[in-house]
Amino acid sequence: MASTTDPPPDHPRPRGPADLFWSFSWLALQGFGGVLAVVQRELVERKRWLSNEEFVEDWAVAQIMPGPNVVNLSIMLGDRYFGLRGALAAFAGMLTLPLILMLTLAVAYAGLASQPAVAGALRGMGAVAAGLIAGVGIKLFVALGKHPLGRPCCALLAALTSVAMVALRLPLFCILPVLGGAACVLTWRKLAP
Repeated sequence: MASTTDPPPDHPRPRGPADLFWSFSWLALQGFGGVLAVVQRELVERKRWLSNEEFVEDWAVAQIMPGPNVVNLSIMLGDRYFGLRGALAAFAGMLTLPLILMLTLAVAYAGLASQPAVAGALRGMGAVAAGLIAGVGIKLFVALGKHPLGRPCCALLAALTSVAMVALRLPLFCILPVLGGAACVLTWRKLAP
C-alpha cells in the first residue's frame, strides 16, 4: 500500500535528484519579488509534477511550516520523489545559485543605492509582485472547487484572513491557529464518515 507522501502514478516525475536540483535552481532564479506565480506555473503547468489541487494542498502545508514557503515546498517534493537525497538536492537547488546571484547584486547595489532611478525601479517592482500574487490567487481559487468546504466557505475564510491581517493588523501566529484551525476542523468534519 502506498503512503500518503507517494507521488500519484499518473504524474510525470523528476528523472533524479539532479533534475530536482536544476529545476528548483531555475525556479528560484525566476522568483524576483515573490515566487508563488512561478512555482505554480513550473510545477503544475510546465512540469506537471503536481495537479492544481495538490499544489494548493502542498502550498498550504509549506506556508504553515517555519521558513520560506517555496524552500519548504522544494524539500517536501524532493523527499516525496527521492527521500533525503531528493530533499537535499531540491533544497540546494533553491539556495545555491540564488545565493551567489544575491551576493553579487548586493555588492553592485551598494554602489548604486543612492541613485533615484534605482529606488524608483524597486518601487515599481513591488507593484508587479502584487499583481503576480493576485493573479495566482485567482488561478488557485479555481482549484478550491474540489475542496470539501467548497468555494463559498473557502472565500469566507480567505476574506476573514485578509481582514485580520490588513484591517486588524493581527500577527500571523494569532491568525493561523484560529482560522487555520477552524478550516482544518471543518474540513475534517466534512471528510469524516
